[in-house]
Amino acid sequence: MRILSKCLLPLSLLLLAAPAFAHPGHELHGAGFVDGLLHPLLGVDHLLVMLLVGVWAAQLGGKARWLVPASFVAVMALGASLAIGGVVLPQVEAGIAASLLIAVLLASSALRLSLAPAMLVVGMFALFHGTAHGLELPALAQPAMFALGFLLSTAALHVAGVMLQPLLARRSDRVAIPA
Repeated sequence: MRILSKCLLPLSLLLLAAPAFAHPGHELHGAGFVDGLLHPLLGVDHLLVMLLVGVWAAQLGGKARWLVPASFVAVMALGASLAIGGVVLPQVEAGIAASLLIAVLLASSALRLSLAPAMLVVGMFALFHGTAHGLELPALAQPAMFALGFLLSTAALHVAGVMLQPLLARRSDRVAIPA
């Protein structure tokens, strides 16, 4: 996993300096299902966090392989619902940036937490990501379809991260990177 930390940590630090990249697509006022599917793929912070949640879940193994990502999707939907209802977390963009940094650290260190604390950690990430999505949903022409799209895309990125983890583990075993 050292290769993961060598590549993604510098990238995540660059993203922290550019919060404007956090939510491309705000201008999509006619957004529907396809735009929702594409949304997590177009924001580098979203894309990396979703993949890294899957990578970390795979590292944890067992039920965590599916429960940790599932908790992310569920809490993200809750965060979006709360934001639509007027409950908004403070510092949403900072929370999203922090989630990226923490996700890089968790996946690159392969920190082993038991299932409930792991679900709690990714749930905190998801609450910020969901709040951000919930704030943009009412302005969209098809908010329910957009939400369905971003939830499905998020789940697919988690699955991709779970599938990517063994490849990253093998690659880091083969590549000797000097400390």
